Amino acid sequence: MHVSKRCFSIALLFGVFLLLNASFAQSSKKDKKPLVVFVTGDHEYSGEETLPLIAAELEKNYGMRTIVLKAYPGPNSENDIPGLEALQDADLAVFYLRWRQLPKEQLAHIDAYLKTKKPLMGFRTTTHAFNYPKGSENEKWNAFGEFALNSPPGWGGAAKHTHYGHTSSTDVTAIPNQAKNPILTGVTTPFHARSWLYRVLPDYPTKGSTLLLMGKAVDPEHEAIENPVAWTGTNSFGAKIFMTTLGHPDDFKIESFQRLVVNAIHWELGLKIPKWKGKMDINVQYREAK
Repeated sequence: MHVSKRCFSIALLFGVFLLLNASFAQSSKKDKKPLVVFVTGDHEYSGEETLPLIAAELEKNYGMRTIVLKAYPGPNSENDIPGLEALQDADLAVFYLRWRQLPKEQLAHIDAYLKTKKPLMGFRTTTHAFNYPKGSENEKWNAFGEFALNSPPGWGGAAKHTHYGHTSSTDVTAIPNQAKNPILTGVTTPFHARSWLYRVLPDYPTKGSTLLLMGKAVDPEHEAIENPVAWTGTNSFGAKIFMTTLGHPDDFKIESFQRLVVNAIHWELGLKIPKWKGKMDINVQYREAK
């Protein structure tokens, strides 16, 4: 009888332990904040200054953790972005790159992230994120825009990816049948963006992408057509993506663009679109191309 009571007590204690452990694990999982890793280095658009302000807002008002990685020792340095190992813990990777030539050991971290099928986001010049010389062992990365973000595979080339002149700008409107898309919640259109319009049509975004916003060139320097400036989709790895060809620092001053970005980050993470916490104070200068 004594042995039976002892066994019962042990079983009871073990049951309580399992219950507490499960409760703790569930609580820890619930309380874990998503990690967004921003990877920057773009020569021209000061992404290493605008995106940290977005990151700070995500941490302050939207319950996220962030890490911002920057080209070293400066944005025009094409061969080094320290800290890319942070991608192994990321829930979302956000890229604002232009013509990088990273060493293969750094590319390996990006490659490993892509293979996890976790979501990606890209801004503007990330259509031509890499620029390895012909014959390089890393040349395939020049098509990062296409295989990672459903955009043209680099600048020019067969896709004839180009823009309509630095003195032009863009009027942005919503695709009518996407009016209720959660990413466009509270995004007031039309709005005027300083970014000169990128040409991605007729072959991009890749088949299966969902267009959200269209751009019309204002005072183009040569003949222009309307082109999508924001879209979602599934990339060649099976990951959810959001891409925008906007991203001039003056665009980040626009509340509708700010909201688009915050909404898209939540959507990428599978989170409910949040209550808007108000316009951010973003005042970053355009640096001009290298």
